[in-house]
Amino acid sequence: MEKKKNKKRRYRLFYLLLLLFITTITLSFSSYAWFTTNRLVKIDLLNVNVRAQGGIEISVDGTNWKSVLTVTDIEEARNNYPNSLNQVPSTLEPVSTVLDIENGKIKMFYGTAINNTSGNYILETVRSIEEESFGDTSSGKFIVFDLFFKTNQDTMLYLTPESNVTYSGESSVGIENSARIAFVDEGTTFTGASLNTIQALVTNNSDDVYLWEPNYDTHTDYGISNALNVYGITTTSPGTKLNYDGVAGEISKNLGITVDRASSNMYPAYFKRVDVDIASVSNFTNNVEAFNLSSGISKYRIYMWIEGQDVDCENNASVGNMALNLQFTTNPS
Repeated sequence: MEKKKNKKRRYRLFYLLLLLFITTITLSFSSYAWFTTNRLVKIDLLNVNVRAQGGIEISVDGTNWKSVLTVTDIEEARNNYPNSLNQVPSTLEPVSTVLDIENGKIKMFYGTAINNTSGNYILETVRSIEEESFGDTSSGKFIVFDLFFKTNQDTMLYLTPESNVTYSGESSVGIENSARIAFVDEGTTFTGASLNTIQALVTNNSDDVYLWEPNYDTHTDYGISNALNVYGITTTSPGTKLNYDGVAGEISKNLGITVDRASSNMYPAYFKRVDVDIASVSNFTNNVEAFNLSSGISKYRIYMWIEGQDVDCENNASVGNMALNLQFTTNPS
């Protein structure tokens, strides 16, 4: 009798261990939108640069014109531009937006995925407002800076293949596939206008925003799994451009919105479908049409961020270095 009891105990222990093993395996292969670990994406600041060619000049202050700009130029813009509001942190964290404009600035929302008592990840977001700051002293979650263009005729601007978001490590983890860059057209004035007029250009119209999604066709295996498990989207790599819903406002954790239900279909008050104006594949070889540039001096506000609602924004991608580069040309080919 005692032997039978011991045998039952051994079987019970075996099944409990088997169940624990299966649960552990399941958890180890789970991934989530947003980062559910406190990891940051390091930015290689030396590779954040902007170039122009084809008769365009660019400036960070509206008065000193160049063909190549670096992070140092962006940091020193306030020397001649006292109201500049440039932010280039040394790390990026996931944010999201539907590109709403307020006083010339895109409303960005910093998100965290919090594990609740039921084991679900709840999305919480707060407004992230840019401030003049750089490097390790910046608490910013995304990159933003003003960029001025000067040209003597109306022209279409193109992004050359030198425009890219790439992973700087030896083997990509896919974080560059969740990057977004937005160009906010703040307005144009005539060449020879006062510096105060040039620097004060501003828009409150969300239609003046052009969104670029680089590397839209590329996903890691983890990103493909995340697309299916969290969003119910089947994709491949290379694949077609995927739709996504950005965050439209602050979300309290008390609402209990889980990351797999963070969509405009489920919560239209907090999420909205985002329209991508410019989309490019990884390692594109032909110039990509961007936006029209008016004759005179134009002011644009440039945003660079990791989109938390992108399928490629998942834990396995939340480490490493990225390089961000912009090169504009008036040449269509």
